[in-house]
Amino acid sequence: MRHDPRSGCAINAAVEALGDQWSLIVLRDVIFGGRRHFRDLLANSEEGIASNILSSRLKSLVAGGLLTHEEAERGRRGTYSLTEAGIQTVPIMVALGSWGLRHRPTTPELSVRARLLEEGGPPLWEDLMDELREAHLNIPRPNPGRPRASRLLQDAYEERKNAVAPTEVV
Repeated sequence: MRHDPRSGCAINAAVEALGDQWSLIVLRDVIFGGRRHFRDLLANSEEGIASNILSSRLKSLVAGGLLTHEEAERGRRGTYSLTEAGIQTVPIMVALGSWGLRHRPTTPELSVRARLLEEGGPPLWEDLMDELREAHLNIPRPNPGRPRASRLLQDAYEERKNAVAPTEVV
């Protein structure tokens, strides 16, 4: 990953850091899927990312300052954590999801989070980012009594997934 952008344009600098489709998918899975280990990211990829691509993107995201990687002892799994820069991609993910809802074909179960995040607006995004800071940076949530945004998103996904699951024929 380049450390110096090709130009001083803010859009160019962001695209150089985030513009690769697999990098965004890996970040999505860490942010919304709670996946923090290589095997989890590989095995649970909806898009079927190849192990060499995943390895390359994880290294790139660490080098770019969006993730950190805690090495583990032999026989244990290393853990990836979001940095503050990685956490602050949440509004970008919301904007991409909103655009995708309007301009690309999606499935109900995989688009429910995008809809909820769009409807919940910045307060929901901030709650989610606070949760991510707690989980990845050990910064306590400012409003610990509030319902967890991640739980709301996961419950809605599970509910929608179960609603569209094919029924068994008896």
